[in-house]
Amino acid sequence: MQAIKLAENIYWVGAIDWNLRNFHGYETEKGSTYNAYLILDEKVTLIDTVKEGFGDEMLARIRSVIDPAKIDIVVSNHAEPDHSGCLRLLKAAAPHAQIYTAAGAGVKDLTAYYGDLGYTGVKAGETLSLGKRTLTFVPTPMVHWPDNMVSFLTPDNILFSNDAFGQHYASDERKDTECDLPEAFIQARKYYANIVQPYGMQTGKALAAVAALPVAAIFPSHGICWTEHIPEILALYRSWAAGEYDDTAVIVYDTMWHSTEAMAHAIESAFLSCGKKPRLYNLHYCHNSDIIADAMTARYIAVGSPTLNNNMMPSVASFLTYFKGLTGNKKLSIAFGSYGWGGQSPEQVEKLLAECKCEPLLPAVRIAYKPTEEQLAALTESVKNAIAAQQ
Repeated sequence: MQAIKLAENIYWVGAIDWNLRNFHGYETEKGSTYNAYLILDEKVTLIDTVKEGFGDEMLARIRSVIDPAKIDIVVSNHAEPDHSGCLRLLKAAAPHAQIYTAAGAGVKDLTAYYGDLGYTGVKAGETLSLGKRTLTFVPTPMVHWPDNMVSFLTPDNILFSNDAFGQHYASDERKDTECDLPEAFIQARKYYANIVQPYGMQTGKALAAVAALPVAAIFPSHGICWTEHIPEILALYRSWAAGEYDDTAVIVYDTMWHSTEAMAHAIESAFLSCGKKPRLYNLHYCHNSDIIADAMTARYIAVGSPTLNNNMMPSVASFLTYFKGLTGNKKLSIAFGSYGWGGQSPEQVEKLLAECKCEPLLPAVRIAYKPTEEQLAALTESVKNAIAAQQ
């Protein structure tokens, strides 16, 4: 368990969670990392700790560089336990270390989790001299908790960005110049969609604050560090925070006897005919968190469910609940579904989509039993006409 040198006297001393597969309902198929950073200066400083259970790994990496007892300062950018879970363990190993966190919310949250370990609250623009280096603190509340802040290190110009710009992505590589870069961008998009997306307005404000800084590197709390591809990740964040759309349609459905599935394909044909880019997701096979990564930027969303016991399918209800909590975009929507004798589900789907601030592209579509070729053709034509009317 060796520390990894990232810059002169700056080391990654975090932990790799190869086996993490679920984070708050978000499927983390690539695992994750819990990033902690050690800065050697006149005052030895640790930026964040790691999730409980990974403390020995963190301490071993620190010991490969320096005795943990020599740590003078711990900066807790965020109190969530995947960042702060080993704070007590670290404090036991470094009893003289002073813990700095966001004034107000940071002190409150850390105290609630770990009791009074002696916290110093810092406010916007406050600085902390480490010797040759200085940390400046910038609050980023609600990206994605009230206590969030980032720390900027000069003269190295490194932004310790907390949850912003992160990815749930386990790898031995620590930098964007070393890793599978396309995968890192995929995981950054998924991370934003599932964790940061509801706070687009706050993220925009944080980006404005960061824009004033001469950032040379971004070291997030999860995933790889950005060193050469900073313009690209900043541009993506600006687009995501602004709620910009691409010309795609996400079609989400579950099906019992393939009738609702046939309707989904008829809707897919309509989008294809109109030059759009449909993405089909059968909820029997696809996880909500993967769908959300595409849904975040899609201009259109169609959600279909057969009727089961006078209700929509539980999988569809689950998706819509997840969607409602995360999406910050208003979309043009289609509710659809098949039924045997009740047929309540399309209207239920339509109602929930409206609660998500979606605007119906056409009224909810219901087809009894198995749709005929004529009914499917009519559905395709109706959707094509509705799309055309929007252009």
